[in-house]
Amino acid sequence: MRDIAIVAFAQLPNQRRYTDREEVELVQPVVAEALEQVGLDKSQIGFTCSGSSDYLLGRPFSFVSALDAVAPWPPINESHVEMDGAWALYEAWVRLQHGDIDTALVYAYGKSSLGSLRDVLSQQLDPYYTAPLWPDAISLAALQARAVLDAGWASERDFAEVAQQNRARGKENPNAHQVGDYAVDALMGEPYLVEPLRKHDCPPISDGAACVILATRDRARQLVKRPAVIRGIDHRVEAHALGMRDLTQSSSARIAAERAGAGKGKLDIAELHAPFAHQELILKRALELNDDVRINPSGGALCANPMMVAGLTRLGEAASHILNGDAGRVLAHATSGPCLQQNLVAVMEAE
Repeated sequence: MRDIAIVAFAQLPNQRRYTDREEVELVQPVVAEALEQVGLDKSQIGFTCSGSSDYLLGRPFSFVSALDAVAPWPPINESHVEMDGAWALYEAWVRLQHGDIDTALVYAYGKSSLGSLRDVLSQQLDPYYTAPLWPDAISLAALQARAVLDAGWASERDFAEVAQQNRARGKENPNAHQVGDYAVDALMGEPYLVEPLRKHDCPPISDGAACVILATRDRARQLVKRPAVIRGIDHRVEAHALGMRDLTQSSSARIAAERAGAGKGKLDIAELHAPFAHQELILKRALELNDDVRINPSGGALCANPMMVAGLTRLGEAASHILNGDAGRVLAHATSGPCLQQNLVAVMEAE
């Protein structure tokens, strides 16, 4: 296996709504910034892969028009996944293993503001038994949160503490929503959105885009002083039907972490894609993260959750701490599907 590293990461400031930008205008700035960070131009990129969802934009093959952001003429070697950009990064990682190229560019974009995201996400459910009932994403997460409460190992106050901690960290992140930093007691006094979840337990609606550049280890050494080498990466999926799995734990995240080698050394930072507060608690248990690990110094998805982008952002944010010299070994996690159905884990180390 070839060692692959993240050498650049760029993202747009996340906003509740970008009214003046289409997908090309979301993507182009982050692509240009990432290329500038490592002094490359698009002719030096061996492979390009993107992640997005046509459901968000309401029209088919929207990713084709988004390609204008990377100047695809003359023709480029390109692919697309109808998923979060974290899975596009995985495809690019696999492509780089072939040995004929040494760089890849990955980008993702999402405009969650164009419709009712809660209802749009219901269309990823089982089309025969579940989707016709129109259970929205927050209601499904509330079912999971209730299962956690009934299991007895977490409380609503624990949820509020997770939200407060992420909000406090998000205040230091210029790309995150400034959703307010309130005391836990104040958060506990808020009304329910969907019981047992309150507004602070849920992610903000976000429009955004992100870009990551990958390089083989030898090429990475030429581009940056301290590349974030991906030592292990794996993703797993659980049963589609919610009633066929234990919602209080995440076996797919646990297996992915084991296969990625998360337990083979001390972790400094973990960026967890936990759109709901209780999901961070589930993931922390599944990944066996102790209190010495700094979790979501960026504020995580509770401070910015652009659909199809937030997972790639977790990889980029984690890698940035290595690139900047703030950490030596980090973990990044991404999720997709209802109630942590699909999970990807990557472990990165400083070269």
